[in-house]
Parts: sequence; C-alpha cells; structure tokens
Amino acid sequence: MKKLFILTVILFVSVAVNAQILKAELTATGLTCSMCSKATYKQLISIEAIEKVEPDLNNTAFLLYFKNGSAVNIGDVKKKVEDAGFSVGELVVVFNFKDQQAANNGTFTLDNNTYTFMDTKAGTLSGEVKVKILDKGFIVDKEYKQIEKTAKQYPTYASNNKNVYHIKVL
Repeated sequence: MKKLFILTVILFVSVAVNAQILKAELTATGLTCSMCSKATYKQLISIEAIEKVEPDLNNTAFLLYFKNGSAVNIGDVKKKVEDAGFSVGELVVVFNFKDQQAANNGTFTLDNNTYTFMDTKAGTLSGEVKVKILDKGFIVDKEYKQIEKTAKQYPTYASNNKNVYHIKVL
C-alpha cells in the first residue's frame, strides 16, 4: 500500500511539472475610456504572479507576463478584472508544455488548478502553446451558452468548480 501511494505521488508530480504559464492575452469588456483601462491595469498589476502588464487601448486588451516559476491562478485574473468593474471577454493563455498529452476530456494539474481539454485533437504538446479558457466568466455569455449546449461529452463543464478550467488548444 505504501509503495502504491509513493508511486501515485511520483506520477502526480511528473504530470504537474509538465507545464508552466508564461503569459496571457486578456480582452476585457465594458471598458469605455482610458480611466477604465487604468483601473483594470492597476488591478491586474497587483497580482503577485504578474511581472508586467501591457495595455492595448485600441482593442481593450492586456498582455500579461507572469514571473518565471510563479504559481499562477487564472481565477485571480478574472477576479481582478471584475474588481475593477468590468468582465473578461476572452482569455488566451500561453503555456510552455513539455511532452504534455492532450485529448478531449484529458486533464492535467498545474499550481493546484485542473485543466481539461475540450475540442482538442489527441497529441503531445511541447513548447509554447496558446489555449483559450472556455469557462463562464472567461468568455462572453453568448459564446458560453453555445459551448454549454454542445458540451455534454464534458461532464465537468458548466459545473463552476473552483480551480477547474476547460481549455481549447488554438
């Protein structure tokens, strides 16, 4: 029994270290002026894991760079945008994968967050890979409702579990 436990821990650790979040592209909704962008910028830069934020005022977007080796919780990004009085219209995250297996309903854990692949071809991911977060609050409501209708094959989708995110490889 002890050997089984140790083997399980080793496997979990090996899965958990196959990825790191490098940066993210965030599109915010509801921004109407430079003061709105500034309020959102201040909220985002206050996240401990964020090294730098580059605003794009023309597209109401922000490019977020994460500190190397830092634990990233993308839920914090959503919360900070909402704290500024706005919402996330889209969040595309750039992972640095090292031989990560990807397939529909396949999962991996990183920084106490579980990521589930949706609408993704089976294969091995290595290097920088862009993925889109598909959960409620990370995409516009219209897109979420469309995905929710067709997501019956993904049992955890629409469950609103904290620290469980659904991603699509772009």
